[in-house]
Amino acid sequence: MDFIGVDKGYLFIAGLTLIGAVLIVLSLILNGHVAANVRNDVRHREKLLEYYRNTLSQVGVILIGIGISLSVFYFQQNYQERSRRAAELQQILAKMSLQAARGAAEMPSLAEFDAMLDAGQPYQDPDKGNTATADRLQGPELAAQIARIKLIEIDVNARDLELMNISQIFENSLAVNDIDPTLWFNIVRDESDIHYGVGQLANDYRDFHQALGDATPEAAVADPQRAAAIKREVLDIFYDADLLRQSGRRQLARMCWMLSAGPGFTALKPVDAIEADQPTHGAWLERAWPVLSGLHLGRENCFDILGYHPR
Repeated sequence: MDFIGVDKGYLFIAGLTLIGAVLIVLSLILNGHVAANVRNDVRHREKLLEYYRNTLSQVGVILIGIGISLSVFYFQQNYQERSRRAAELQQILAKMSLQAARGAAEMPSLAEFDAMLDAGQPYQDPDKGNTATADRLQGPELAAQIARIKLIEIDVNARDLELMNISQIFENSLAVNDIDPTLWFNIVRDESDIHYGVGQLANDYRDFHQALGDATPEAAVADPQRAAAIKREVLDIFYDADLLRQSGRRQLARMCWMLSAGPGFTALKPVDAIEADQPTHGAWLERAWPVLSGLHLGRENCFDILGYHPR
């Protein structure tokens, strides 16, 4: 929260109080001159100085009184604003903690994606050149992946990953203005990727079942035309599953990192180990581990809750 307006108010109050104090000092000086004129029996000058003295002292007292009253007002406003902000941040942390706990409960299911995507060699985005073993699937290997994909569809409820919606917590909160813009952009980007990946994965599974039909995996791969259609859908599932596990784990890691900072999370700056894109998910995990393993959410460290179990 920006307290610049309050700071200017305190400067104004200090100025009023200082002027009032100066006027009081001047009235005391004039009082000395009044006493001298009384001793010298200079009646006209005595009355004139008394008028100035009284005016200065009255104005000085008034200004000091105004300054004290305003300072009390600003102190109360500042205290109330800080109390409101503290309560707001605690509420945000409580909601984020609940989201993180729900997200962490879904993370072990991502291990199903890990086993599928990184079999033989870490999966890599096709746009970056290497599709690992995925693009070379055929025959019995393709049949095995078809069977595995059908099992994962039953075991993994990818839609639950949308529970980690940080931006929703900040709706109607001015605290969002204090978050680093790059960090906020990355948060919203990952939320968008999770939402997109969940929708696309559902479409991928639908197209996958249409291509497979009623055939068994072994019978499907024996038909070159059907095998080619199924393989395209398998690669689409691979792509969207990789997008989901990367965005989901990065979002949960970010939430755990923010929660570990407590109410001071709004002052955090992006950590490259968490925010930077890597060629493979394994490379991101390897780089994030030193940072996340040193942070804790309850009894769990922020890396363990990602549910990654290398095989």
